[in-house]
Amino acid sequence: MIPVDLCYLGLIDVGLQIQRRQLSSVEVTRTLLERISQLDGRLRSYATVTPEMALHAAEEADREINRGVHRGPLHGVPIAVKDLCHTKGIATAAGMAIYRNFVPERDATVVSRLKAAGAVLLGKLQMTEGAFSVHHPSIKPPINPWSAAHWTGVSSSGSGVATAVGLCYGSLGTDTLGSIRFPSTMNGITGLKPTWGRVSRAGVFALAESMDHIGPMTRSAADTAAMLGAIAGADSDDPTAVQDQVPDYLAGIDGGVRGIRIGIDRPLIAAGADDDMARVTEGACTVFAQLGAELRDVVFPSPDQIVRDAVLLCAAEAAVAHEATFPTRANEYGPVLSGLLETGCKVDGLTFAKILLRRAAFKGRLAALFREIDLLLMPAMNSAAPTLALLAERMNDPEARFARVRFTAPFNMSGSPSLTLPGGATDEGLPVGFQIIGRHLDEALVLRAGHAFQQATQWHMRRPVASISPAVDRYSGIGPKSQLPWQRDRAPCKGNFTNIVDKTREIL
Repeated sequence: MIPVDLCYLGLIDVGLQIQRRQLSSVEVTRTLLERISQLDGRLRSYATVTPEMALHAAEEADREINRGVHRGPLHGVPIAVKDLCHTKGIATAAGMAIYRNFVPERDATVVSRLKAAGAVLLGKLQMTEGAFSVHHPSIKPPINPWSAAHWTGVSSSGSGVATAVGLCYGSLGTDTLGSIRFPSTMNGITGLKPTWGRVSRAGVFALAESMDHIGPMTRSAADTAAMLGAIAGADSDDPTAVQDQVPDYLAGIDGGVRGIRIGIDRPLIAAGADDDMARVTEGACTVFAQLGAELRDVVFPSPDQIVRDAVLLCAAEAAVAHEATFPTRANEYGPVLSGLLETGCKVDGLTFAKILLRRAAFKGRLAALFREIDLLLMPAMNSAAPTLALLAERMNDPEARFARVRFTAPFNMSGSPSLTLPGGATDEGLPVGFQIIGRHLDEALVLRAGHAFQQATQWHMRRPVASISPAVDRYSGIGPKSQLPWQRDRAPCKGNFTNIVDKTREIL
């Protein structure tokens, strides 16, 4: 029987045990490959599994570690990447029928950096067609492990599912209108959309280049920090990549939030989010206040126009990204992505220019807000747990689409870093997340705040095991009717996080 606790260890924790030779990368990799074999036939989170390559990389990691070579906290740790990241010798379809046989000749920059950090690539994770909102008709979408009747979140659907159920220790997702944040909240994990340009986009299929962000999806803010440190940085293959030096995101992660100014626009949330989303965001305020943060009521720049602009700009830029194959091969596209591209092809220059001007003005207003606060709290979505039936019913309703991205798309337009993490549950026990947004390139503070919240609460420790396995996981004990997490005793952990980080640094 697969040891569930091993599959649910944190990325930093399992990496530390591998690097101290308490575990071998090979045995950990084999365990996860076996778990994928047992569970993913039902969950469908992987587009491609690469067992031979993974075991070869794990063997090499063990050899290096035995020689005293240590590449960092990811060394020997099995991870997976969204199937729009080019992987040398491995099919990379981007969820599209048109590219099902495309095999890149080189890795995307993010993939090469993960390999350089010693990570073990288990395979490629399933996603929606072209990273837009719906899976291609030929693909069976991943299943939400908390409830098969509910959305997985898109477009990084496979990344959310695989990370939530212990089929990898961390994954990469991408986010253009909310595609890291939606699957993070729906699957109960932690996901970071970094500052635009903080992570290179070289070798990654584009949806809308000026809004596309690549970021880590893990089960904790600390693990997210470890992955971000491996993939961030300037890149000669991507002229838009930020040149600033990459900080050590783990160095100050235990710094807490005392004295940090955190803003919240309660009227905006009340007008656009359901009760569960509003309750969880307000609950996060309570936790941060108890941790010593200064909560401030703020007025967020109206998102109404910028959200509509974001959807139209996405369409126009997607039409550019698909110019070589659409409309000449339109019959190979699914209807939803085709509809987006048709819309994008019709955007005229005057409309496009107005969008750019309004975008610049919005970014200026948001920057002014961040002169008054250090962080901003927002719901992760407008609705905590939409069902597949409800989404299908509203498929052709543009207002429903605008409402869904109301709290996410503005930060794609601004390029701001945003961390989504679990903060509660619905009455049915489904996870509910919220966002922490920061200033440009201030991922360190965003992650620090997320870690402080997770040190004080248990929501990130919940696991959806009841719906995927008969095994009973000791981290799955928070039910929907239980006390608020900061009123409970802490869930069992694998030791003090500060000690884990210190020991990791000793090894390195």
